Amino acid sequence: MRNKSALIMIAVSLMMGVAAVVLAAQWLGLQASLATNKVVVAARDIPLGSQLTLDMLRSVDWPSGSVPDGAIRDEKQLDSRVVKTTLLRGEPVLETKLAPLGTKGGLSSLIHVGNRAITVKVNEVIGVAGFALPGNHVDVLVSTRDDADKPISKIVLEQILVLAVAQEAGRDETKPKVVSAVTLEVTPEQAEKLDLARSIGSLSLALRNQVDRDPVRTDGARKNELLRVAAGPAPEPKPQPAKAAARPRPPAPVEKKPEKDKVEVIKGVEKSSVAL
Repeated sequence: MRNKSALIMIAVSLMMGVAAVVLAAQWLGLQASLATNKVVVAARDIPLGSQLTLDMLRSVDWPSGSVPDGAIRDEKQLDSRVVKTTLLRGEPVLETKLAPLGTKGGLSSLIHVGNRAITVKVNEVIGVAGFALPGNHVDVLVSTRDDADKPISKIVLEQILVLAVAQEAGRDETKPKVVSAVTLEVTPEQAEKLDLARSIGSLSLALRNQVDRDPVRTDGARKNELLRVAAGPAPEPKPQPAKAAARPRPPAPVEKKPEKDKVEVIKGVEKSSVAL
């Protein structure tokens, strides 16, 4: 009986020990999740290309387990840095959203190293009815005349980033905006092609899907190809009604010549006739 009671006490003690361990682990996990670190966030909305000042930033407590990669913990490190994307109020300032050290504010801070910005004149049609907004990618087409002095339209540049429309570079707007100029980011070689294209013909922009990065190779569209009608199979001749078989003509009657009078002459045993 005493052995039975001892076993029960041991079992109860083990269960209580396991429960204590589980509760302690949960408590430690909760304490770890409640631990915070300081993270610098935007104190107000900051447009891209802006040079940061200390009054644009503030530090907040951020859960240690979810601190974003590249987060900044000291506001002084961000003084005079330039943002290359729009920051919303309360959004963490990450290193990936900043231009390289030494960059000054303005549109030039948005241009990738080695690239150039070039502006082309557009109207409502060329500018895709105002839907070519900063951050979009477009293809550039030129309409000109070929070596044979015949009209041709050809894509000359693909996947070109729109840096700004008119004097605005904000990328968080979705409403169409009809403007007179669009600034594009191109390589030096593309800048030369674009400058030549606008001098020999009229330009148009073709808006691309945001995730479409596949290159396209075309021979251009020409007037004779545009107006060409696909040649179909030659029409089958219509069946002609069957003609009735021609009946054979009866032979023409043979005219009989009138017989001339003849005189029979008998000489001995020989007989002959002589016509009169």
